[in-house]
Amino acid sequence: MAGFIGTYSPKLDDKGRLTLPAKFRNALSGGVVVTKALDHSLAVYPAEEFGAIAQRANRASRNDPEARAYVRLMMANADEQSLDGQGRVNLSAGLRAWAGLQKDCVVTGQFDHLEIWDAAAWDAYQAAHEEAFAAGGSAALDAIL
Repeated sequence: MAGFIGTYSPKLDDKGRLTLPAKFRNALSGGVVVTKALDHSLAVYPAEEFGAIAQRANRASRNDPEARAYVRLMMANADEQSLDGQGRVNLSAGLRAWAGLQKDCVVTGQFDHLEIWDAAAWDAYQAAHEEAFAAGGSAALDAIL
């Protein structure tokens, strides 16, 4: 299976760098784009994947205020990076503030990208949604499963 899956618990260092899981570094060796994501998390896309998303986003209707705002904020906050020799990505102060990142973080695989969460925020998110997951989710899952 190719794709990003699993949950990992790296620590943010004093310089705002986060070590990404070693098992994903080859897939990220061509560079990454970090940007704001849903639920006050950060998304880390392989640069090529983000390019495809940007192409699709560019086709969104500029007459739709919600689509325009989403694309505008996602692209304006995108930060193109390369991993350093230890597999770390540098997270800007603005992106760290958006996600409320402190020292303890969680990186979750989302198949085509990674999400970075503050550990306490991830715990709260899971607590809020696990019962619905256990009960079978919502009708939206019918399209997936």
